[in-house]
Amino acid sequence: MRRDAVVGAAVALAVLGSTLIQDDVDGGRQLTVVGAALILLSGGVLALGGRYPVLVAAVTLACSAIYYPFVGTGGPMLVTFIIALYYVSASGRVVVAAAFAAVCVVAIAVGEKFSPVRHLDNIAQFMLAGWMVAMIALGVARNTRRAYAEEASKRATTEERLRIARELHDVLAHNISLINVQASAALHRKNHTAGLWEALEAIKQASKEALREVRATLGVLRAVDESAPTGPPGLHQLPELVRRTRQTGVEVTVDGEPRALPPEIDLAAYRIIQEALTNVTRHASARSVHVRITYGDKDMSVQVDDDGRGGSLVPGNGIRGMTERAQALGGSLTVRGDDHGVQVAASLPLGAAE
Repeated sequence: MRRDAVVGAAVALAVLGSTLIQDDVDGGRQLTVVGAALILLSGGVLALGGRYPVLVAAVTLACSAIYYPFVGTGGPMLVTFIIALYYVSASGRVVVAAAFAAVCVVAIAVGEKFSPVRHLDNIAQFMLAGWMVAMIALGVARNTRRAYAEEASKRATTEERLRIARELHDVLAHNISLINVQASAALHRKNHTAGLWEALEAIKQASKEALREVRATLGVLRAVDESAPTGPPGLHQLPELVRRTRQTGVEVTVDGEPRALPPEIDLAAYRIIQEALTNVTRHASARSVHVRITYGDKDMSVQVDDDGRGGSLVPGNGIRGMTERAQALGGSLTVRGDDHGVQVAASLPLGAAE
């Protein structure tokens, strides 16, 4: 709005000054008060071009229609209408802008035909029409760039929401699954004090970890909360993940050590292992799980094998989430199941974060 006001004021003063100079050069043709008022109105109304483009175009065209035939002086006041065409087309109303331009061109042609004095020759009229077309084209280009920017912003917002939703799913699915398993164990051990307290302690730790990771995930939406942890999870937390999984009665072994990785790769590898272990505790009825982490020159591999129920696998949110994580980084993920268990294997390119 402020920029439009500056444009309006600058155009009004420029047109008024040019007209006065032209009057001084021509001599004898003096700008009247009505003419000056029309110039100032036509230029000043451009301050509303961004908010009311069609109204501004109508006002500037009407001022020109009154000014040129009746005030009796020349000057570049039609420039205000040409600028108004830019505002109309920039707002997406290209057809309306073209209609305004056509009306103006026809009016000038008719006026020149019946006027006893020729003000514009055919070349000048053609150039004037060209300026109108050029201004409409500039408006269309601006509207296209703005629409593209808005679409890119919406796409980025959607991707961020999906990322947060995926993080929350992985955090809650894993920890709530552990809580469910331990709660079931506590119910079965209610007559055995030692086992009961172990299960309750595991529930406490799992719920605490779930709250911590949820706060870390939502911290990007609540940056003002300085108490919320900001560091994303990664393979450095694998020992704690293994410990919590073992508390459900599943024996977990790990080959490979965490290394310094790009944050996106580190997070994806951790979440894939976490989701695979979650599926084991929820669905597989496995007794043991083996996690293998290997590193190559250009990529790293994560593989999780269990000895639970395999067979036909129906992809759910967990498998889809793991696959999306790997593919988003240019990697791949496969899940295979048979009578001897389930295998989750992911390959992540180490240069994906670049």
